[in-house]
Amino acid sequence: MITISNLTKKYNGTTVLDIPALNIQPGESFGLVGNNGAGKTTLFRLILDLIEANSGEVTIKNQPVARRDEWKSYVGSFLDENFLIDFLTPDEYFAFVGKLYNKSEGDISAFLEKFSEFFNGEVTGNKKLIRELSKGNQKKTGIAAALLGDPQILILDEPFTALDPSSQIRLKRILNELQETKNTTMLISSHDLNHVTEVCKRTVVLEKGKVVRDIATSDDTLKELESYFAV
Repeated sequence: MITISNLTKKYNGTTVLDIPALNIQPGESFGLVGNNGAGKTTLFRLILDLIEANSGEVTIKNQPVARRDEWKSYVGSFLDENFLIDFLTPDEYFAFVGKLYNKSEGDISAFLEKFSEFFNGEVTGNKKLIRELSKGNQKKTGIAAALLGDPQILILDEPFTALDPSSQIRLKRILNELQETKNTTMLISSHDLNHVTEVCKRTVVLEKGKVVRDIATSDDTLKELESYFAV
């Protein structure tokens, strides 16, 4: 579904990402881990055509993503709070995003009802602007909005950061249900190795912009990752 070929990105002459080939299959849950500066967010930004590659390309369903719009209708993503419209309330933001996907008010209400436990009474139904919410509740807003369009592909950068333990558990449940019921293709980055191995069936390790491990999840995956990063 997603194919990466000879993809490089440089900043001020320094190569920060260099991936000769990487394929992500339909319905695959793909975890991306690495230390700070490894290139995780850069890769996601290239996949979403938010920045321009120095060479190579990303294709989705065999179509290049660069300067194209066709793929945007079935890809949901949340990388950081810059994806949000922070002078709206969450309810206003969900209404705006819902209209982009031709969702009715009833569709949006039914969707948000499924997230009531995840929101824990702190996101919808109040007059706080998004910029007035905690980082955790901003993240919940962005994740829910990314799912509002029933995406075939979901891309989340550090979705567990800033969430309290209960919300982390609820998010893992949501992501696992998406895999089981809708076979959603998921790309998820995280510094938390445990979260990745619980949600993703495949984990790729980036180091200085290069793929250094590509692991199918098993009972030994977490220990293998911990051993790698402990060196």
